[in-house]
Amino acid sequence: MLEGAGLRLRAACGRNGLSAHKTEGDGATPLGVLPLSRILFRADRCETPHCAVPVEPIAPNDGWCDDPADPAYNRQIRLPYAARHETLWRDDGLYDVVGVLGWNREPVIPGRGSAIFLHVATPDYAPTAGCIALPLPELRRILAAGLTAIRVVV
Repeated sequence: MLEGAGLRLRAACGRNGLSAHKTEGDGATPLGVLPLSRILFRADRCETPHCAVPVEPIAPNDGWCDDPADPAYNRQIRLPYAARHETLWRDDGLYDVVGVLGWNREPVIPGRGSAIFLHVATPDYAPTAGCIALPLPELRRILAAGLTAIRVVV
């Protein structure tokens, strides 16, 4: 479950459940309060989200480094990129609206987990690799309600 903006919502979480001790690649979603720092979105597919945090369009060459051995670990990067990474410009629509959550951000600790996002869920709420996902209408609704942090709860 996800709590934020005064709401408690069903959300898709990591394929290996929730964890108080998140590590890179464990497939778990970190428990606790995660601040929302900014929103990324596909301007070619949807309108600019209304929200209380900065909003930026993404481009086909945007990515996120998830290689703990790389200096850019858990940071947005430009593609092509030599180290292991995620592509933010996806064909499946899951990253049409992406909230960058404050997991392992300040300071970034290699191996503690990266790319924990709030993003669009699949219609069947399929598990994620560790992110939190909601249907697009719900995601837009909580962003418009002034969401600045979420709490992942059991």
